[in-house]
Amino acid sequence: MCMFCKCKTVKPSLDTFLANYKGCILIVNNVPCEECEQCGAKYYSDSVMEKLEKITGEAKSRMQELTVTDYSRVA
Repeated sequence: MCMFCKCKTVKPSLDTFLANYKGCILIVNNVPCEECEQCGAKYYSDSVMEKLEKITGEAKSRMQELTVTDYSRVA
């Protein structure tokens, strides 16, 4: 159920995750999520959040002004 509009229907989807770290932007494309069919709110599972934390941590060591990666290409 959606926490924002209380709609009971969510569907599998893909999202683009953005993070800002010390003035640098990290973009992660094709992140799996659940999307509310009514308002479009997106939710990540615990396992997806863990992987995003790993991606973000690894990106911090090589950050430039802009880093773009694809979720499915990170082990």
